[in-house]
Amino acid sequence: MSYDAGEDLAIIRKNLDEISFEDKSVLVTGGAGFLGSWMCHVLLTLGANVTCVDNFASGLEQNIRPLMDEESFQFIRHDISQPLQMNNRIDFIFHMASRASPFEFEHFPIQILKANTMGVLVSLGIAKKHGARILYTSTSEVYGNPAVVPTPESYFGYVNTIGPRGCYDEAKRCGEAYVVAYQRQHGMDTRIARIFNTYGPRIRMDGIYGRVVPRFIDQALKGDPLTVFGDGSQTRSFTYVTDQIEGLLRLASLNEAKNEVINIGNTDEITVIELADKIISLTHSNSEISFGPLPQDDPLRRRPDITKAKHILKWKPKVQIEIGLTRTIGWVKECNNRYER
Repeated sequence: MSYDAGEDLAIIRKNLDEISFEDKSVLVTGGAGFLGSWMCHVLLTLGANVTCVDNFASGLEQNIRPLMDEESFQFIRHDISQPLQMNNRIDFIFHMASRASPFEFEHFPIQILKANTMGVLVSLGIAKKHGARILYTSTSEVYGNPAVVPTPESYFGYVNTIGPRGCYDEAKRCGEAYVVAYQRQHGMDTRIARIFNTYGPRIRMDGIYGRVVPRFIDQALKGDPLTVFGDGSQTRSFTYVTDQIEGLLRLASLNEAKNEVINIGNTDEITVIELADKIISLTHSNSEISFGPLPQDDPLRRRPDITKAKHILKWKPKVQIEIGLTRTIGWVKECNNRYER
């Protein structure tokens, strides 16, 4: 199956119903990343003027190259943990800048901490100056290895602050605290999204950037063993990118979501070994499965309680994992074909 990005964009537009960003000025930090570039693209189709800020630490220029000639799109190459002056009007800010692959935690812990603390402060300062609404993309990692599954937003978390994942987990928790502090002290309009595992086209599969879904797909297409950590019984709940972007835009745009913290993720829980088997089947691969040691503090289960998302945002995921994986596999094949040519 070939991949058509236009089809995914059309699905997001259709699912957003009456939501529009017509003539709104939107700043997206981390806008060349996996989710950030999707956000920039969709916002342009919704009528927004979009300013994308990225330093290409883990984002890619190719993700936003098709947008560069758009009159309503501006790119600023900048590390958001450093001060940034925005002179044009800003109505919305999506703070999406951060390295997010667990393999990056070992190599870039300081940069990850800065993006989610100092970077959040820079974004909040811009939002305060312009009276802008700000959405902070946090993570299910704030829950650590949860004792409550499905995990509601009221759960405080079980996190090892000095473990290898601490740079990401604690930075995101600190970022949330900054957002809430600005909301309380300055009366700002803020929203926090706790994102669960998301996958789809544009997610990186190379080296330390590759997360489990793209890594498995890449290995399966090459006929290499799929590397499973531990015995593969740990679970994740995977959300396809169109569902994730829809949820984030609903959270950002709806007045009912003001100052809310909301899980945006899939409630369908799957073990890592089941995921590997699905990808081998969908790619018609002869790959086998190899096993390695489970990383320290790797969560054993991850499944969100999305009651708030259903009630406040009128949102729930729609894309079944087989469909999302098939579309992602099609995209990976196209990427590989372009590279080979």
